[in-house]
Amino acid sequence: MLDTQKMSAKALKEHMLGVPFEEYSDYVEVLNKDTRKAVLAISNQYAKKIKAHDDELNRIHGLWQFEDDLASDYVWVAGIDEAGRGPLAGPVVAAAVILPKHIELLGVNDSKKIPEAKREYLFDEIKKQAISVGVGIVDNDVIDDINILNATKLAMKMAVEQLEPQPEILLIDAVQLADISIKQESIIKGDAKSISIAAASIIAKVTRDRMIKEYDEKYPQYGFASHKGYGTKQHTDAIRAYGPTEFHRKTFISSFVTK
Repeated sequence: MLDTQKMSAKALKEHMLGVPFEEYSDYVEVLNKDTRKAVLAISNQYAKKIKAHDDELNRIHGLWQFEDDLASDYVWVAGIDEAGRGPLAGPVVAAAVILPKHIELLGVNDSKKIPEAKREYLFDEIKKQAISVGVGIVDNDVIDDINILNATKLAMKMAVEQLEPQPEILLIDAVQLADISIKQESIIKGDAKSISIAAASIIAKVTRDRMIKEYDEKYPQYGFASHKGYGTKQHTDAIRAYGPTEFHRKTFISSFVTK
C-alpha cells in the first residue's frame, strides 16, 4: 500500500484513477489517516463511490423479490415488457428474458429511467448473460389493422415463443395474455419491481430505438432520432409538412393529417 505522506494530493488523485474498485476500501482506510484536507476529500469521494455501489447492489437484490418468491415452484421464470405503444410511427416491440438466478446486473431498471448510453451497455450485458432472450416485433400496418393493445400482446407472444427453454411462468408488466398455456403474473409498473421485466424493458427499448434510427437515416426531415416516433411538436409539424411515411400509424395520425 502506498505511503500517502510522500505524495502530493494531486499525485494521490491521479493514482486513485488506476485503482480497481475492489481495492477502494483499503485505500480509503489509508487515506483517512492522512490529516491533509485535500487528501481527506479524495478519501470521501471514494467512500461515496463505495456507498453508491452498495446501495445499487441492495436495489438490485430487491428487484429479485418476485423471482425469489417463485423459485420454490418454478425453474424458468421469464420477464416480459414492451416498447412503443404510444408513438405515432414504427413498430411495437416486446422482449422476454430469462435470467440466471441472482445475477447482479448493476444499473438494470425501468428502461425509461436509464440514459441511452447506459441502456446500450446493459443491452449487451443482458444478451451476454441471460439464459434466453426473445424479441417480438409487430409493425405499424398490423397495429393499424388489429389496434395497439392486440399488437402489443401479439409481440409479447412472439417473444415468448423464441425462448429456449420455454418458461414455466411469465412476469408481465400490466398485461394479461390470452390463448397461451404458460402461467402468468401481471405486475403493475413491473419494470421497476422485477429484474426480469426490467431486463426485458431494456431489450425491447434498445431494439426499437435502433430501428427508429434507421428511419431517421431515410427520412431525416422528421427527426426520428430525437423523438423516437412519439408525438412531439417537431414530429407532428413534420407530418403536416411532408405527409406520413410508410412507417407511420395511420390510425394514430388521422386526426391531424389532411386526407
